[in-house]
Amino acid sequence: MSVTLVKERYSSKVGEVVLGATPEQGGTRTSTLTVGGDSTLPFLHFEGEMQNRPVIAMEINDIVPSWNEAIMSQFGDVLNDPAAWAKKCVEEFKADLIYLKLNGADPDGENRSPEDCARIVKEVLAAVGVPLIVVGCENDQKNNEVMAVIAEAATGENLLLGLAEQDNYKSITAAAMVHKHTLIARSPLDINICKQLNILINEMGLPLNKIVIDPMIGGLGFGIEYAYSIMERARLGALANDKMLSMPMICTVGYESNRCKEANASAEEFPGWGDLQDRGVLWEAMTASAMLQVGASILVMRNPAAVRLVQKNIAAMMSK
Repeated sequence: MSVTLVKERYSSKVGEVVLGATPEQGGTRTSTLTVGGDSTLPFLHFEGEMQNRPVIAMEINDIVPSWNEAIMSQFGDVLNDPAAWAKKCVEEFKADLIYLKLNGADPDGENRSPEDCARIVKEVLAAVGVPLIVVGCENDQKNNEVMAVIAEAATGENLLLGLAEQDNYKSITAAAMVHKHTLIARSPLDINICKQLNILINEMGLPLNKIVIDPMIGGLGFGIEYAYSIMERARLGALANDKMLSMPMICTVGYESNRCKEANASAEEFPGWGDLQDRGVLWEAMTASAMLQVGASILVMRNPAAVRLVQKNIAAMMSK
């Protein structure tokens, strides 16, 4: 007895966003990346096209981070040098792009100047040929100063800059527009704020194909179900031709999954949880896999061992 599969047909698709710029395009990248373009829910190849595979950005910091030792030990002696760290991520761990977090700019920390931050960005750009994502610290006022200088210093590189939020989007949007960069629009797990922020940014004059959505997520066991539901609504909205929800999504998997107690507590403290190193890898990889299933285009990850697992998962799911 034959069975006829019921296939959904959608009226639109996710918009495409290009990251990075080659010398012919005014930048210095050896290649660019295009994300988005899906005309179906993730990996349902029988219903539509996934023109561009999801990509992995590996996170690096401008200062030595306070990550757990199981992750930091895999990077060896490069943690004090962002350029060398980025190079290792690309050459050894095969990262598709680099996510540079400028925690050193924080006024309550090292309080690095915007010019010093721009210098670090240029050093990372010189060290690798992949596109670069650059985000600031957790101080909005300082970020406005830092991102304006970085955007100008890297004119033409088509960086993915962050973070534009509902109460703090005008300065970074203006910098992205003037210096030809792409922007991360972050909203706190709220579909209405997500849509409104995209409208506000677009009304300033930044095209929709220069915006990537960060819906904010939770790690495995730490709110991932709610994050999944918000992302699913955004993706269905894009496929139903809602242009203000049609941007590719970026998910900070490494940060969120490694905030969880289960990814940090020792086996001595919780014997039933098993080996910490294996558990930490699986915690990040499973969080990433869930985000892939709901439409993430860019995964920001930390643990190289988890990255290897997710790379295999992407390759298998993209196979038709």
